[in-house]
Amino acid sequence: MVVLAVAGGFGYYIWRSSQDGKAQAAMFQAVDYWEADSLQQAMKGDGRNLGLERIASEYSGTDAGNLANFYAGAAALKQGNFKAAVDFLEDFSSDDLLVQARAYALLGDAHLEQNQNKEAADFYNKAANHNANEYFSPIYLLKEATARELANDYAGAISAYDKILTEYPAAAEAAEARQYKARAEGLAGK
Repeated sequence: MVVLAVAGGFGYYIWRSSQDGKAQAAMFQAVDYWEADSLQQAMKGDGRNLGLERIASEYSGTDAGNLANFYAGAAALKQGNFKAAVDFLEDFSSDDLLVQARAYALLGDAHLEQNQNKEAADFYNKAANHNANEYFSPIYLLKEATARELANDYAGAISAYDKILTEYPAAAEAAEARQYKARAEGLAGK
């Protein structure tokens, strides 16, 4: 019985590896279209090559299928299809800390476009704190603060501005944070 389980597990591993190879090959043209900003062809394919939507769906258990979710989510966001962007990006996960943080920020953008300001702010916060760094975190924190202001959460916005000012004082965003914080404090006092 144990031999059967080991053999079955090994067979599944071999099958999944071959599926990932097929998905990577299929993604080549779709990513090429994506990089050329031919988003419709990237998403739907061109009749000969699969698009990101089908790759993400048909190869969902593979690394390439997972990556197709990221590309499809970014493309859907650019196309103004915000619900689809959320769906694709929620199905994406990565061990690459910067790419995962970017996916969280894109989720924030998609929610913000749908006037879901609190959800957007939460995703921006997640992006800023996922492998926090001086290059991207201040950008994400500024977006978080903006989304919190739109949600009338001035205390949350002030907190995000403060984090930029205390943890990233040399960031280009610090000047904006200082200015916007003063405005948020004025609005919070009303």
